[in-house]
Amino acid sequence: MSSSSSTDKSTKTLPTSTPTATMGMTGTPTLLQSTILGGSAAVFAVNFTHPIELVKSRVQVTENGILQTCSNTMKNEGVAAFWKGLPWAYCREGSYTAIRLGAYAPVRDAIGAGAPDAPIYMKFLAGAITGAIGSIAGNPFDVLKTLSQTNQGKSIPLSTLVRQMYRDQGISGFYRGVNVNVMRAIVLNATNMGVYDVAKGKVVESTGWSRKDPRTAFCSSFLAGFFMTITVAPFDFIRTKLMNQPTNQKIYTGMTDCLVKTVANEGPLSLWRGFIPIWARFAPMATIQLLTLEALYSTFGFKSI
Repeated sequence: MSSSSSTDKSTKTLPTSTPTATMGMTGTPTLLQSTILGGSAAVFAVNFTHPIELVKSRVQVTENGILQTCSNTMKNEGVAAFWKGLPWAYCREGSYTAIRLGAYAPVRDAIGAGAPDAPIYMKFLAGAITGAIGSIAGNPFDVLKTLSQTNQGKSIPLSTLVRQMYRDQGISGFYRGVNVNVMRAIVLNATNMGVYDVAKGKVVESTGWSRKDPRTAFCSSFLAGFFMTITVAPFDFIRTKLMNQPTNQKIYTGMTDCLVKTVANEGPLSLWRGFIPIWARFAPMATIQLLTLEALYSTFGFKSI
C-alpha cells in the first residue's frame, strides 16, 4: 500500500521539471531572431549616439577641434543639426549593425566557439564574419548618412540625395568606400564582440557576477568600446574621407590612394584624428547596444551572449 502511494506521488511531481518549464531561461535564438533583436537594440542606441558621430565625422573632414565643431554647428545650423542623417542611420543600423551584432552569437555557436573557454581567435573570427557581411548590406546607407552628416548647409531631402548620387555615379556610387568599410567592419566587430565575449568571462571569474548580470555587460562592453576605438580609428578615418567625396566628384580612386595621399599630406598620426569623439561614440554605443541586446535576450527567454 505504501509502495503504491509513493509511486503515485513521484509520478505527479514529474511535470514540474519538464524541458518546457526551463526553456525560458536557456533557449538559444535562431539566426533570424537574433538578427532582429540586434537590429532593434542598434536602432534604439543610435538615437543617443548619432550626435556624437556627426561631430566625429565633421572633425575628420574639416580638421577643426571638437569644441569648435560643436560651436559652429550649434551657431550656424541649430540643435536639430546634430541629428542630420538620422533616417539613414536607422537604415544602416537595421541592416549593418543588425547583422554584425545580432548574428554574432548564432555564428559563433555554429563554428564551435560558443563555450566560454573557446579559443579567442574563434570568437574574433565570428565577429569578423558577421561584420563583413553586415557592412556590405549597409554600405549604401552608410554613404548617404555620411553625406548628410557632413553637409553643413540646409538639409538635403532624402530623395534628392539618392537621385543626385544615382545621376552622377550610378549604383557604384552607393558602394564607394565599400572595400575599406568591409575591412573596418571586420576589425571593428572582431574587436568589439571578441573582447566583449572574453571580457564577460573574466569579469564573471573576478567578481562572481553572472553572465546575465547588467554589471557584467556594462563592464565588458565599456572595455570593448575602448579597444575597438584603437583598432578601428584609421579605417574609420579613411572610410569617412572616401564616403564624403561630392556626388559629382571623385577625389580618391580608392582606399589605397586615399591612404597614401592622407599620410603624405597630413602625416601618419592623422589616421587617428578624431580619436576622442570616436571613443566618445564607441564607448556609449557599444554599452547601450550590448546592454539593450542582453535585455532583449533575457526578455524573450534566451541565454546571454
